[in-house]
Amino acid sequence: MAVNRHEVENFLYREARLMDEHAYDDWLALWTDDALYWVPSNRDDVDPGKEVSLIYDDRIRLQMRIARLKSGVAHAQDPKSRMRRVLSNIEIEEAEGGDVIVTSNFMLAELRRGKHDIFAGRSIHRLRLYNGSFRIASKKVLLVNNDDYIDNLTFLI
Repeated sequence: MAVNRHEVENFLYREARLMDEHAYDDWLALWTDDALYWVPSNRDDVDPGKEVSLIYDDRIRLQMRIARLKSGVAHAQDPKSRMRRVLSNIEIEEAEGGDVIVTSNFMLAELRRGKHDIFAGRSIHRLRLYNGSFRIASKKVLLVNNDDYIDNLTFLI
């Protein structure tokens, strides 16, 4: 399969915009049914079955996370964080089964209740073609500060 770099980059940019704008249903629609969303804690390469993760969600838990964010009772997101992120260093490689592995760096600025935080990290997406467009089969977010105190990570990282 020939991977179109422009399409992959646009997919990542769209995902970032949807997260920043709290377009939760549209963001969730980007995921496959067997999705995995993982943000490790303390180290980048841990066994999530044996160690704590900041986030380790399958599709059902993603749906629950979105429902909570939309419910109006997610007090850690009342008011919602104002966010903007920048993506860079996008690298694309084909994987087994026709999937595409995409790694990228990001900087995320978040403002909530006068508190400004900056998050930096690397994302590893496994993208799968589905009906002519990409879907996220898995996403692993390696935060630079995943071994430090993080005040509020209830938004989509």
